[in-house]
Amino acid sequence: MSDACSELERDLTSQHGPKRKVLRIVLVLNLIMFFVEGISGWLAQSNALMADALDMLGDAAIYGFSLFVIQLAPIWRTRAGILKAVIMSLFALGVLGSAIYRVYHHAVPDASVMGIVGGLALLTNLFCAYLLLRFRDDDINMRSAWLCSRNDVLANLGVLLAAGGVAWTGSHWPDLAVGVIISGLILQSSFGIFKDARQEMKEQH
Repeated sequence: MSDACSELERDLTSQHGPKRKVLRIVLVLNLIMFFVEGISGWLAQSNALMADALDMLGDAAIYGFSLFVIQLAPIWRTRAGILKAVIMSLFALGVLGSAIYRVYHHAVPDASVMGIVGGLALLTNLFCAYLLLRFRDDDINMRSAWLCSRNDVLANLGVLLAAGGVAWTGSHWPDLAVGVIISGLILQSSFGIFKDARQEMKEQH
C-alpha cells in the first residue's frame, strides 16, 4: 500500500502529473460515452449518434496514445501525432460509409433519444474540453487531445440540431447530413494534426 501511495505521489508531483491525470479522466469519460452513444444510436437508428460514438472511440484511442507517450522523447510524441491523425481519418471515412449505406437503407431515427443522449454527451465533452484547455499550447500531444475534445463539443451540438431537424421534418435527412458534417470536421482536424506533426519533425531534425 505504501509503495502504491508513493507511486501516486510521484505521479501527481512530476512534470507531467497533471496532464496524465486529466488524460486519464477524459479517456474514461470518452469510453463510457462511446458505449452510451453507440448503443443508443443503434437502437434509435441515428447516423449522427453513431458518428459521434465512433468519434468518441477514436478520441479514446487518441487520449490513450497521448497518455502512453507523454513521458517519451518529443520525437515519439510527434510520431504519435501522425498516428492519431491516421486514426481520426479512418473513423471519419467509416462514418461517411455508414451515411452512404443509410441513404439506401434509411429509417427515421428517434429524435427524443438523440436529444437526450446528445445533451448528455455535450455536458460530458464540455467538461473534458475545460480540463484540457490549459494544456492545449504545451505540445502537439496535448494540442491534438484538446482538438479532439473541441470537435466532440461541436459534434454534440450537431447531434442536437439533427434531433431538432428530425423532429421538425419527420425525415432522416437532417440526421444523415449531420453525420457527414461530423465526418468532415474529424477529417479537417486530422489533416491539421498531421501538418503540425510534419512541421515539428522538420524542426527536430
